[in-house]
Amino acid sequence: MKIQERPIDGLIPYINNARTHTDEQVAQIAASIKEFGWTNPVLVDGENGIIAGHGRVLAARQLGINKIPCIELNHLTEAQRKAYILADNKLAQNAGWDADILSLELGALAEMDFNLSLTGFDESEQYEYINGIDFAAGTLDDQGRLDQKTPIICPNCKHEFTT
Repeated sequence: MKIQERPIDGLIPYINNARTHTDEQVAQIAASIKEFGWTNPVLVDGENGIIAGHGRVLAARQLGINKIPCIELNHLTEAQRKAYILADNKLAQNAGWDADILSLELGALAEMDFNLSLTGFDESEQYEYINGIDFAAGTLDDQGRLDQKTPIICPNCKHEFTT
């Protein structure tokens, strides 16, 4: 594998790319490129067709970058190329998060006064992970049912209340 700088204007987006990018997400990618540099080359086929990196190309255009690092994957069959375009995005989505470690890492970055928006987590997610708050709805056992009344007995006066 060889990384080559290629003119951005010569790259061809895949017309059937099922992955979408909002303006906000492209701005996040652009901010990441500005902060960390170009860390992930765009993958192209043998004819400059983009296989992976459509969002990075959009962000590069927004930043006025004319040449970007690419890796050519000309060994893929048409079926492999189509499948990899999907797999590259979906396989990353299938990963999870270790909430305890994520909480520690975001907390450490916050203590360093690092701009947490560059991590891709929005403010409510940052707050939730750093402060350990879970806003999930919970289960029926957690919440109880509105159509059932549960008696509660005061431990001091033994008066019975119904909730």
